[in-house]
Amino acid sequence: MKRFAWRLQRVLDVKKKEEQKVRSELFELMQQLARFRSELLRQHKILEQIISGLTYDNPKKLLGEQEFFLKHSATIDKQIKMLKEKISQLETQQKEKISELLKVRRFKEGLERLRVEAKMQYLKEQSHLEQKKQDEAAAISFVRKVRS
Repeated sequence: MKRFAWRLQRVLDVKKKEEQKVRSELFELMQQLARFRSELLRQHKILEQIISGLTYDNPKKLLGEQEFFLKHSATIDKQIKMLKEKISQLETQQKEKISELLKVRRFKEGLERLRVEAKMQYLKEQSHLEQKKQDEAAAISFVRKVRS
């Protein structure tokens, strides 16, 4: 019996590699997104700590610290705004990668189903051919026995 060879096997292999590549890219995006979210959370906590420190401090230091806070609040706000923009960009990239991954996965799964069907058809044909050979061999041996 000859070995099963499927013509689209290379395409399936390419799609498997493509799925792995997209998965790794998605994983990297998710890691970046987590880093930026933690950085945003850290900036918010720092801001909250500074504000809470301003409300409970003694009145003599309060004016100087308020002035310092007002000078640096613009840069902190700018950093927070940049982090939020970067997070939104990464979230859109993540959605695109997820849709790309789903598309590749559906294509790959379709190819795998076609491969299974082709293999089943191949096995069925091979079984039919073997049965045919056995029938011919049985018929030939029967004819030889009848003639002798």
